[in-house]
Amino acid sequence: MASIDEIRATRLAKLKLLKEKGINAYPSKIPRDYSLKEVRDSFDSLVSGKKSLSVAGRIMAIRGQGAIFFVVLYDGTDKFQAVFKKDELEPEVLALFTDAVDIGDFISVTGTLFSTERGEKSILAKGWTMGSKSLLPLPEKWHGLQDEEIRLRQRYLDILGNPELRVLFEKKTKFWDVTRAFMKEKGFLEVETPTLEVTTGGAEANPFKTHHKDFDMDVYLRISVGELWQKRLMSAGFPKTFEIGRAYRNEGTSPEHLQEFTNMEFYWAYADFNDGMKLVQELYRTLATEVFGTTKFTTRGHTFDLADEWTALDYTKEIKKQTGVDIGTATLAEMKKKLDELNVTYEGDNKERLTDTLWKYCRTKISGPAFLINHPVLVAPLAKLSTDAKGAVQMFQPIIAGSEVGRGYSELNDPIDQRERFEAQQKLIEGGDTLAMMPDYEFVEMLEHGMPPTCGFGFGERFFAFLADKPLRETQLFPLMRPEGKKKPKKE
Repeated sequence: MASIDEIRATRLAKLKLLKEKGINAYPSKIPRDYSLKEVRDSFDSLVSGKKSLSVAGRIMAIRGQGAIFFVVLYDGTDKFQAVFKKDELEPEVLALFTDAVDIGDFISVTGTLFSTERGEKSILAKGWTMGSKSLLPLPEKWHGLQDEEIRLRQRYLDILGNPELRVLFEKKTKFWDVTRAFMKEKGFLEVETPTLEVTTGGAEANPFKTHHKDFDMDVYLRISVGELWQKRLMSAGFPKTFEIGRAYRNEGTSPEHLQEFTNMEFYWAYADFNDGMKLVQELYRTLATEVFGTTKFTTRGHTFDLADEWTALDYTKEIKKQTGVDIGTATLAEMKKKLDELNVTYEGDNKERLTDTLWKYCRTKISGPAFLINHPVLVAPLAKLSTDAKGAVQMFQPIIAGSEVGRGYSELNDPIDQRERFEAQQKLIEGGDTLAMMPDYEFVEMLEHGMPPTCGFGFGERFFAFLADKPLRETQLFPLMRPEGKKKPKKE
């Protein structure tokens, strides 16, 4: 088998041959009257017209030799067969095809449509034009790209050789189309908010930091899709807003987490978390049925049906039920002891982090669908206090397949309470907690001007990955990759 270097050298020689014949191997345009799908769909009417036409695409396969060649073209809409016959082409035209063309090249074929003896719809070539000469080969037909690193780095080849992957990304586009249409149908206004912020808000996460040269100050890439900005729009008088956009978190990679991802967040004035749960349940069922054609899924070892009744799980009670720990009264030492017993690794030395780690252990046992409610106030600094559960907030999270796939709450609009919670977060930051939320006192100033009762909610492409039963990284067209040859730094 020839090496890649040998294959490239051979193809460079073919490129040289084309140039010697005065042929531009990379023209700006080539003859193309119809897409291949249009030709297949309108084949009978085009045949009856008996007109010459041109099609174009990438050569995916070539078989035959000498007097006849069968060439499979693909243009992104469909595949179609072109037939090259010795007695239908000028000798030099066919000779150039055999001498200069390879699988992977883009060509245009001009000819007439016909069906072969086997009934294969085809175009009988009367001429051809080079559209783009490929210098490297496509992956082997039956094996494709097997190495995960190469697959993700050469995603264009991965998609080209894997029709199921193409379908996945078409579904993902539909996922966000359905989300957008659903929100607009419910009367929400689509907005755009800043991606560069002076202080990050709306989540507890480590941000990416950069420097704004013109203002000579450090800024951060947002970690949420405009939470504190959309709340300002509630104060401005907009009753319903939503945004679909990118968020960035400078944290670890896992099957459920990446540093760059798409989220949707909505804010709904004069609504509370109960209203939000009803809307989210309807949205999730709509996404499942319109994008995947079902409400029943099996993913990550869990089976669930989004059409089932969604149970409500109390945060504190669920942790106590599964671990025996009452997070309301347990000491840090008791929580650490239990985590050690459960062989759960934890970071941080404060109650917020240890409480969150205990919950993350418990959630893996829950298939859902369910809503997690009554979170303790220390894990939700932007949510309104519950009127039913002491020390808890009006927060909800959809739970499926052992993980949260969204977060919403009755938004805190008490400026005094919000200032106190920001001050508590600031103490966590000063204590070395890199995930604590940055205080935004201009946001507090907005609250002092007044914001109506509001429900806010956000979810992201992780939900799509769960329904598709794929790691999040696999559902991104071009996930961030370390430059080839660059090794992962060792931890000190």
